[in-house]
Amino acid sequence: MLRRTFLTLAGATGLMLAASAGALAQEAIRIGLILPMTGPFASTGRQIEAATRLYMQQNGDTVGGRKVEIVLRDDTGVADVTRRLAQELIVNQKVTVLAGFGLTPLALATAPLSTQAKTPQVVMAAATSIITEQSPFIVRTSFTAPQVTVPLAEWAAKQGMKKAMTLVSDYGPGHDTERAFTETFSKAGGQVDNLRVPLANPDFAPFLQRVADAKPDALMVFVPSGVGSQFMKQYVERGLDKSGIRLLAEGSVTDDDILNGMGDVALGAITAHHYSAAHDSPENKTFVDAFQKANKGMRPNFMAMGGYDGMHLIYEGLKKTNAQGGEALVNAMKGLSWTSPRGPMSIDPQTRDVVQTVYIRKVERVNGELYNVEFASVPNVKDPVKAAKSGSN
Repeated sequence: MLRRTFLTLAGATGLMLAASAGALAQEAIRIGLILPMTGPFASTGRQIEAATRLYMQQNGDTVGGRKVEIVLRDDTGVADVTRRLAQELIVNQKVTVLAGFGLTPLALATAPLSTQAKTPQVVMAAATSIITEQSPFIVRTSFTAPQVTVPLAEWAAKQGMKKAMTLVSDYGPGHDTERAFTETFSKAGGQVDNLRVPLANPDFAPFLQRVADAKPDALMVFVPSGVGSQFMKQYVERGLDKSGIRLLAEGSVTDDDILNGMGDVALGAITAHHYSAAHDSPENKTFVDAFQKANKGMRPNFMAMGGYDGMHLIYEGLKKTNAQGGEALVNAMKGLSWTSPRGPMSIDPQTRDVVQTVYIRKVERVNGELYNVEFASVPNVKDPVKAAKSGSN
């Protein structure tokens, strides 16, 4: 009788364990996508969400035998909200990955939580160099501001420009852009003066008047994605488009999402960035066509590219770990390389930052629409700030 009881209990325990293992295998992989879906930076959220959902549409919603779900949260572009949402996603939703992060303060606010919970944080937008240094669980698929600014400063110096001014938004990526351009241009023998404008509710007019009075050879500009239209409007109102001052910009200024709305004033602007909807490759043509079909003609911008490649990185990492998260997933992401619609790219295994081609572009009219048309490229560009720290090129 005791033997029968023991066998019954053992069988029941075995069934419970098997059921538990089966439930675990079936539990969804949740990606907590935190984006500014409302507020002044809503275009960033809209682009990234559209790209992540397109990637899943094209590549399926299962990895390693487990279903993938996106849990979208709107942080309105406010860091305190981002931190609260990240904590809720980690504790209550048990997300495998946190992703998105439309601005630097939002990514930095989440970094300590990623470290404590050992939850990978894929930064799809924010561009300040230091972000990946704030947690060993952060991996970036967007770009860094210095990464795209240094090649532009080098190009400007080679064109014989001697005197420049920078005008940047007063927060992390703006500071990075200002420093990278000033140091690079000065090393080439140029002279640079710097101006900073408030990130919130900027009024460019008084700063542009100072530029007009100084009459530099070039004005180098950085404002976050979506603010470029406001800058261009005031640029024209101050008459700088007819001043002879060359307009140079980090590519966020001529964001593909709003470029057509800027009108002819944007024509001729020289920018540097890692992605243009006009990039001439089969992969990009396929991506742009699919994105526009899925989103009622909306043109993808560099934020969409960060989201699309971010999903690719998550999927490929999960394949390597057989759908495990945590430290194993971060380690699987290190060193991954692929051909993106933006061109060749990889994840630096030392810094967990993106290595990619940077393109010098000019705004031109193509088939009746404005595009950032690439005319020069610099391959395999690492974040120069981290490269300088490590002594690598």
